Amino acid sequence: MKKIGVLLVDDHTVVRQGLRALLASEEDIEVVGEAENGRQAVMLARKSPPDVVVMDVAMPLLNGLEATRQILKLAPTCKVLVLTSYGDDECVEQLMQAGASGYLIKQTAANDLLKAIREVQRGNAYFSPAIAKRLREQCREAFSNGRTAKKPGELTSREAEVLQLIAEGFSNKQIASELSISIKTVEKHRQQVMNKLNIHDVAGLTRYAIAKGMVERNVPVVAA
Repeated sequence: MKKIGVLLVDDHTVVRQGLRALLASEEDIEVVGEAENGRQAVMLARKSPPDVVVMDVAMPLLNGLEATRQILKLAPTCKVLVLTSYGDDECVEQLMQAGASGYLIKQTAANDLLKAIREVQRGNAYFSPAIAKRLREQCREAFSNGRTAKKPGELTSREAEVLQLIAEGFSNKQIASELSISIKTVEKHRQQVMNKLNIHDVAGLTRYAIAKGMVERNVPVVAA
């Protein structure tokens, strides 16, 4: 029997250890790798695509949303199962648009994780019960209102990466080094982010990134 290869992605070591211990007793599931941030997850998925990626959202260097986009672009056969403490509607919607197959809230995931991994590996979707209920309600509302949503000012994947690194306190030079692009390109992306969001200082960008779950809530808000 071929086992389901799982990549665990979470910036907290104790969380990854707990997940590994939970999965270790399952005959049909095998942990094939661990990553402590989104960038490391993308690198590991590129090197050896897993069947399922269990993905946190708020992580340093590259958050789960952007990591999901990049992994699924590199390895379309991968399934991403989000496992996070962020359950707000916008976060769920963004991850679904990025291609995630499932979404679990950490506080209620213990009973659902094993079933969720197996379901998304089969090509099905799986959500925490509360999120599934909200999605059904939103679908009904959208259908009855004929609503179509395309948000203005939506950031590109690269712009979102630059925004996260700005919020984490990286200088233009450091961002250029981290992303292997020129400082001039960083400055261009930085200006586009500010223009799209209509936020023109670092403190405001940091607050925005924290509010959107792109970075941890304990990131200090610094002045421009």
